[in-house]
Amino acid sequence: MSMRQVLRQMPAQAGRTGATRGEAAPMPVSDEACGPRHESGDIGSALLEAALTRENLKQAFKRVRANKGAAGVDGLDIDQTSRHLVSAWPAIREQLLKGKYRPSPVRRVTIPKPDGGERELGIPTVTDRLIQQALLQVLQPILDPTFSEHSYGFRPGRRAHDAVLAAQSYVQSGRRVVMDVDLEKFFDRVNHDILIDRLQKRIDDAGVIRLIRAYLNSGIMDDGMFQQRDQGTPQGGPLSPLLANVLLDEVDKELERRGHCFARYADDANVYVRSRRAGERVMTLLRRLYGRLRLKVNEPKSAVASVFGRKFLGYSLWVAPGGVVKRKVALKALLTFRHRIRELTRRNGGRSMKDVLERLRVYVLGWKAYFRLAQTPKVWRLLDEWLLHRLRAIQLKHWRRGSTIYRELRALAAPADVARQVAANSRRWWRNSDRLLKRVMTIAYFDRLGVPRLC
Repeated sequence: MSMRQVLRQMPAQAGRTGATRGEAAPMPVSDEACGPRHESGDIGSALLEAALTRENLKQAFKRVRANKGAAGVDGLDIDQTSRHLVSAWPAIREQLLKGKYRPSPVRRVTIPKPDGGERELGIPTVTDRLIQQALLQVLQPILDPTFSEHSYGFRPGRRAHDAVLAAQSYVQSGRRVVMDVDLEKFFDRVNHDILIDRLQKRIDDAGVIRLIRAYLNSGIMDDGMFQQRDQGTPQGGPLSPLLANVLLDEVDKELERRGHCFARYADDANVYVRSRRAGERVMTLLRRLYGRLRLKVNEPKSAVASVFGRKFLGYSLWVAPGGVVKRKVALKALLTFRHRIRELTRRNGGRSMKDVLERLRVYVLGWKAYFRLAQTPKVWRLLDEWLLHRLRAIQLKHWRRGSTIYRELRALAAPADVARQVAANSRRWWRNSDRLLKRVMTIAYFDRLGVPRLC
């Protein structure tokens, strides 16, 4: 059976619902959720009932499926969970409405960071991701309008590009000093009591607060060992980004009250000022504000410095002729890109050109989409030429034998002397694929193969 069959077993949603938009795809509270009807012994939570309506759950399940997440501690993937909920959902729903539901521990996984070290993720079960997503779709329309306009992370209709453009406008206005603050292991250090206190000030619903507290206290399963935690909201669950914004909004509002120009994306915040002395004062202020939230500034990664020596969300800024401030890809992001391309285009991988291009296309097109704001066409051209150079070297090695290289190059209308010279030095893949073959294995040749282009 499918999730659709599960949802058919639920009470139909009464009343109307409105249309919604945004990356979090929130569902509005329906008329049913506002009615006085409650099951015997339930906790009377209007928001929780709104989250558990049939239409809201259908939308939540679609989003969970689209995210293609891994299984949690129960080992059940999305399809297996769908079949499981056919019989289990009525009991789960009753537990939720009575305040007796206990989430499963999250499965601890770690992924490497681009700059070294590891990032900890907590993967909830698919059932818990479904409940969290359904709750998110009800809470987002209520909480999001209360957040600062300078907050851009994990909000409907806002994205990292907006934060980068805001930063550029501040620098163009003459604020050339940035207070770049990084929080040390932010998602691992969130204090549960402080977070719940800030949430209760915004949502007067005991049922939702109790459920969120249960998720915060659900603990972590690591290699079969259960770990109880009294702090942290591990990345991996749909609710974590929203809860992070609830906690950090207090700092945003204080900066707004003092008239500062800043942009925050999740736990990355940049404040733009006109002098280093002003930057030091803001840094002292932020240490105090974050200290109230039991959060710690990562001193080695934070600094008061010129904006032209720092990066923000993968971008950095530079001054073009005429004093115009423009955007470019930060050096670290460029180095990461080149490193990844080298991995994808290794000549000793034993893969066909088709396989190389399929994996290359996913990465290059995603990278290009994110960094499309960069105002450095020369850099794009150089990267494009370097990428094609590597692909020509792969193609030469695939042909391998001198006789094969000669035959294939002649079929591409290469001059006989060029084909003969390349074939005679058939093992010098990198050198031969540069100047000798640029006019033979042209851009048109690679376009026919479907090579992703940067410019």
